[in-house]
Amino acid sequence: MSDATHDPALACWVEGADAHPDFPVQNLPLGVFSHGEGDPRIGCAIGDFILDLTGASGEGLLPGELARLCRAANLNPLFAAGAPLRRALRARLSELLSNTGHRHAAEPLLHKASDCTMHLPAHIGDYTDFYVGIHHATNIGKQFRPDNPLLPNYKYVPIGYHGRASSIRVSGEPVVRPNGQRKEPNEDAPSFGPSRRLDYELEMGMWIGPGNRLGEPIRIGEAHEHIAGFCLLNDWSARDLQAWEYQPLGPFLAKNFLSSISPWVVTAEALVPFSVPQPARAKGDPAPLPYLADEEDGRRGALGITLEAYIQSAKMREAGLDPLRLSAGSATNMYWTPAQMVAHHSSNGCNLQPGDLLGTGTISGPEPGSFGSLMEISAGGKTPTKLPTGEMRSFLEDGDTVTLTARAEREGCRTIGLGSVSGTVRPAPAP
Repeated sequence: MSDATHDPALACWVEGADAHPDFPVQNLPLGVFSHGEGDPRIGCAIGDFILDLTGASGEGLLPGELARLCRAANLNPLFAAGAPLRRALRARLSELLSNTGHRHAAEPLLHKASDCTMHLPAHIGDYTDFYVGIHHATNIGKQFRPDNPLLPNYKYVPIGYHGRASSIRVSGEPVVRPNGQRKEPNEDAPSFGPSRRLDYELEMGMWIGPGNRLGEPIRIGEAHEHIAGFCLLNDWSARDLQAWEYQPLGPFLAKNFLSSISPWVVTAEALVPFSVPQPARAKGDPAPLPYLADEEDGRRGALGITLEAYIQSAKMREAGLDPLRLSAGSATNMYWTPAQMVAHHSSNGCNLQPGDLLGTGTISGPEPGSFGSLMEISAGGKTPTKLPTGEMRSFLEDGDTVTLTARAEREGCRTIGLGSVSGTVRPAPAP
């Protein structure tokens, strides 16, 4: 439920924070940063600044257990500690940043975000990517199976695959075009070289909080307690490599060369006011099996978040042109809720661990203008997008920058954002 930390009238003494589109005092996302030559530290985004929580713990501004958790090297211990301690930290940070009586003690711990370097917020032991954007799955399926775009299992089981945690990086990491085997339909044999169909994928990431023991599934009614927070995720995709290699086991080199995330963890507590009903399933769709069915999750398990994708070519940057918006859509276009993904992931006894990252898969809307990948926007390359410079794009070219953003909005609530994640494509290394 909402509490005093969500009050839209709550004001912050940090300059500019109240007008910030993403990080007002109602948000308080957590991350890991470094300032100058200093070591990585835990911080909280507030407006255009970062509050040093590691420093705050040393100055006595955080009580006992919270101080210990904020002296860690990353957010894994805080994720493991669970929702009660996250709520306690959120309440304390809200007090420090809204009560002017704390300004004298806390202000020296603020750093301009532009002067800081962001790091991965947690050690990611495992990464799983789901495929719960039903419109994306339908759009892609139509390109291969026009009469039967969704496979029979899609509406029964949250589809997912295990990705590569070692190649996840925070926003700003260059996207080196991958080499791999590609085979066009008119070619007799595959060749090895740079991907010709490099794409982005507009996704959200879910950070796991407390895990579960091996062999002990997380029940659907408890799954939300195991989600620490959310970020943006761009799971870059080499569509031509994937088309050749995915049969019969699924994505491999087409996906594991890089996945980019936004650096701030917007906590599950910050998003409480934006919990919305899961959209009703289409007439004739099967009801979730009992282990995935929960009335409360149906009432509040979806997220009222708008996601956007932008592109800016090298020529656009040189001409001083703003990025072009490619799409905008709602996170409610996910067929399965975050809790259902967690419950299904552990339903066979798989043990999730604090700091594990789960991707939603590409989130697309039902109409043009809301598609979350160039594969959909260009209909597999048939209908390219015209950029303001006159350039045409079916897939990404070297020098292109893709930026994803997301904001949670609801009447009567202060809008908060997930920040952004960007990456610029660089040429492939020589094969």
